[in-house]
Amino acid sequence: MRVVILEDNPILAEGLGLLLGNSGFEVAAVAGDADEFAKAVAEHVPDIAVVDVRLPPTFTDEGLRAAIEARRLRPGFPVLVFSQYVEEVYAAELLAAGSEGVGYLLKDRVSRVDEFMEAVRRVAASGTVLDPEVVSQLMVKRSDPLERLTPREREVLALMAEGLGNTAIGQKLVISEGAVHKHVGNVFLKLDLPPTDSGHRRVLAVLAHLGL
Repeated sequence: MRVVILEDNPILAEGLGLLLGNSGFEVAAVAGDADEFAKAVAEHVPDIAVVDVRLPPTFTDEGLRAAIEARRLRPGFPVLVFSQYVEEVYAAELLAAGSEGVGYLLKDRVSRVDEFMEAVRRVAASGTVLDPEVVSQLMVKRSDPLERLTPREREVLALMAEGLGNTAIGQKLVISEGAVHKHVGNVFLKLDLPPTDSGHRRVLAVLAHLGL
């Protein structure tokens, strides 16, 4: 599976390249800015891109803009972006362009190798991955209907938005799968979301409710 990396920090770029290469990915190119990234995507036609949100010259949203443009040219192109901080507007904008094959992580989660690689593989398979902190802040922005949820239901909703199924949620929260199923049902009921057994469709339902 071919990947293009967009990262201006040489040390981080090299680390990402080694990590992905050692995990079975073919690193087709490492770009340091948006223009190099656009050329690399067009030339190598990668299966996924891993992109830093903040890049030169302004260190605001150059990486995100590059990712959105790549997905405009190649609808559904899997992109996993990461940032030092939660950028609510950026996250919402990226997801608004289409939720399939999209990931948004904080940089500290990138250092958790197993979680990061799981996220890369899920996004490459057209899944959706959101950092729990991103989900939390997006939910705060839409606090009115979410106030109906209990603390446990909020936890379940956050994990649903990460793309986890009932079994994985149960393992994370150390509760039975039956209990998870009940909580999920309550979340759907309280937020007027259509119930579904598909993990990805559940994510899309949650994102739609969050206004993304």
